[in-house]
Amino acid sequence: MPTQPPSRNNFAWLSLRVPPVALSALFAAAMWFLPDVLTVLIPGGWVVATALATVGGAFCIAGVLAFRHAKTTVNPVNPETSTALVVHGVFRLTRNPMYLGFAFLLLAFAVWLGKMSAMLLVPLFMTYLQRFQVRLEEDALHMRFGASFDTYRHQVRRWL
Repeated sequence: MPTQPPSRNNFAWLSLRVPPVALSALFAAAMWFLPDVLTVLIPGGWVVATALATVGGAFCIAGVLAFRHAKTTVNPVNPETSTALVVHGVFRLTRNPMYLGFAFLLLAFAVWLGKMSAMLLVPLFMTYLQRFQVRLEEDALHMRFGASFDTYRHQVRRWL
C-alpha cells in the first residue's frame, strides 16, 4: 500500500482531513455570515444563480455516477483505495468534476446572496482544495496507476 508523500508545508494536518462536501458547507456558511461590504445586484441574479447551480449539480452527479459505474471509491479522504482510473464521461472534460461542481454551487450561492465578499471566497475554496486535497489525490493516483495517470493528467485539465 503506497504511503503519503511528505508534506510540503506546516499545514500538513489539513491535508485530506476535511471532506470536500463538508468544506463546501463550511464555505457556504461563511458566505452567509459575511457582512454585506459590497453588494452586487446582478439583473436576473436568481436566473444566473439557478443556471450556475444546475451546472454545478450536474458536474457533481456526473462525477459520482462515473465512479459508481467504475466501481471505485468516491471517498476523497482515502484516494489510495481507488480501484480504477476513471477517464470517461465528465472526466474527459475535467479531472475534478465534483470539486468543480462544488465551486459552481458556491458561486451560485454567492450570486444569489449578491455579496462580493461571498464571491471572493470561491477562489479561496478552490485554492484550498488544490493545495490540501487535489495534489495529494493526484500523488496517490500517480503511485497507484503510474504512467496511465500521467498520460491522463497531460490530456485533461485539472479544472476546465
